[in-house]
Amino acid sequence: MRDIGLRALDVLKSVEIIAAEDTRVTARLLNHYDIHSKLTALHEHNEQRVASRLVEVLQRGGSIALVSDAGTPAISDPGARLVAAARAAGHPVVPVPGANAAIAALSASGWDAQHFVFYGFLAARSAQRRNELASLARLPFVLVFYEAPHRVLASVADMADVLGGARRILVARELTKRFETLHESTLGETGAWLEGDSNQVKGELVLLVAGAETGGERASEEAHHVLEVLLDELPLKQAVRLATRLTSANKNDLYARALKMRGEREV
Repeated sequence: MRDIGLRALDVLKSVEIIAAEDTRVTARLLNHYDIHSKLTALHEHNEQRVASRLVEVLQRGGSIALVSDAGTPAISDPGARLVAAARAAGHPVVPVPGANAAIAALSASGWDAQHFVFYGFLAARSAQRRNELASLARLPFVLVFYEAPHRVLASVADMADVLGGARRILVARELTKRFETLHESTLGETGAWLEGDSNQVKGELVLLVAGAETGGERASEEAHHVLEVLLDELPLKQAVRLATRLTSANKNDLYARALKMRGEREV
């Protein structure tokens, strides 16, 4: 309740209508601060229709505040359509900053996150989720995800498979709330930790995942893996030539590695 800023309270008191993702949730906040502005529901299922009606309110000179339950409007939450409609109609849209789970998690992580990628929610289906993770796998930036409690175990398992179990992850749960938890481990270890305590798969979750390693060691591992696969199907020189083209690794290093691999296989 006390994360909300003084300016936000002033805005909520002054507007004609408050558009809220869930009016029941926002009503508790308004009651706590003795705010009596009119509430209307705006969520993913009705936003297009309600946005048109709210723009009409703006057209006649009314004022509207937009809030979401446990996040920032239009950031992995409803609101973008209303904002776009209001701007298209020539009305000013004024941001009122507040608590943000992604930034709060980063600031409490202790990680060097000068650069990060906020991805939001991954796909609900595993095949699509794994494709999305594969597209992010080589990025050297901290990856920031939101996740639903009922999907977090499956998502972490897919992350471990696609990104590698050795990567670090910080699970930030229920930030700034009563049961706030921050837990850091490897992706390979995190599934067991989540399964060991059912409370950890409840509430709002932010997942920070370390970016891909940069430099020679990681590149060398990938090049050697490519070389190993090619040696299963091709003569040594052809495998080295293709591995060099695919990975940009040093040809002489790969050739020496290929000779060693072939020698190990012949033993």
